[in-house]
Formats: sequence, structure tokens, C-alpha cells
Amino acid sequence: MEAFFENSTVLTFAVSKEQLADLIPERLVLDTYLDRWAFVAVAMVQTRNLRPKGFPEFAGLDFFLIGYRIFVRYINKAGKSLRGLYILKSETDKKKMELMGKIFTRYNYSTTDISVHTNGNLKTISSVRSKFRVVIEKTESDAEIPPGSPFTDWKDAKKFAGPLPNTFSYDAEKQTVLIIEGVRQNWKPKPLKVISCSFEFINALNLHNPVLANAFEIENVPYYWKKGRLEKWN
Repeated sequence: MEAFFENSTVLTFAVSKEQLADLIPERLVLDTYLDRWAFVAVAMVQTRNLRPKGFPEFAGLDFFLIGYRIFVRYINKAGKSLRGLYILKSETDKKKMELMGKIFTRYNYSTTDISVHTNGNLKTISSVRSKFRVVIEKTESDAEIPPGSPFTDWKDAKKFAGPLPNTFSYDAEKQTVLIIEGVRQNWKPKPLKVISCSFEFINALNLHNPVLANAFEIENVPYYWKKGRLEKWN
């Protein structure tokens, strides 16, 4: 599959690693910082022309995607450590995309309302049904690291800016890990200044003291996904 990411805004929250350990399946381990912090991210992506690779653009689907993911690692059967994401939930503004997501992925898709508004240098992304709201200030100067972030500079923070190369799914009954590798171009994350943010889904995880660790925006990124690889462990 291939698509064009017109805009992607990703907010990453840090918590103590013990809090996320039970949210990922066996075979996956948390991707941590300083062996203390683990991360759950919210990606908000305006996607254009999603289609099978090689198909013309007019055959594609335009949609908005909200993805809730945990940063993880997977040690494959060859012993290689792969960085990637484990998807907790995905939301979209198109029912057709929800149906496709349920057929072709294990990413727990549902349909919701998503609004994007710009007022001067402020951009607001929100949903009434899903109960989230993010206000971002677009500035010409470099944004500062969010207060309380475990990162001291944007160089370290960028290491935990999704999407990562791989996305993992696990089938406990069959004991199989599905690895989907994404390939991107023009990947230039820009730090963002977040004025306020609230996500009902993050609140429902009952995490203790999650802190905004980083926020990045990318624009105009061609992206495609390679055919999935399946590893069986039993």
C-alpha cells in the first residue's frame, strides 16, 4: 500500500516503564529511554490517496487518521532487535477506511468525527465523539522542549518521534508476530509548541502522571508499506 501524508502531528507522552508493560503482548518489549521512561504516542495524520502500490492516485482514499501507539522493540527469530510501534487503537473520519482497516489490519479501527481549525498561528485538532482536543502554536522560532519532558534536547526527543520503521501485531492463539515495514521520503520532523492537549483515550489508560515528552509535525511525505512478514514461534 502507498499514500501521501499531507500533514502528520505526533504527540508523545512519557511514563514510567512499569505502567506500559501490561499493555503490550508477549514477544514485544518496551522501547525505553534511560531504562526508565516508556512512551505512548498519538499520531494525527491527514492522508491522501491510500491505494495498492502502483495504482493511480484517483483510485486512492483520502482520510484523517488518529493512531494511539506504544514504542516497542521486537527481537526476531534471527536475534535482531527491531524498533517499531504497537497499535492500541486507530480512529478515522471515514467509515470505508474503518471497514478496510478491520479487514486488512489488526489496528482496532473505529470511525469518529475529526475537526481541524486554524486561527492565525493557532491550530486546533479535536473530536466531540472521541473527546480529544489539541491546540498547537505555529511559530517561526524553534519550540522549546515541553516542561517536564525526560528529554533535554530535540536530538534525543527525535529518536522517539513516530512513525518508526516497523509496526508489530501479535496473534496469541497462533503465536505469530506480523511485521509491517514502512518506507518514507522527505522525513523532516519539525518541533511543535503545544498550548494544550487532552485525550480521553489516554486518560482511560489510568496512567500515573504522564508528561508530554515531545511534539513534532511533518508535511508532504510520500509513504508506502511493504508486504508484511510473519514469524511463527510455536
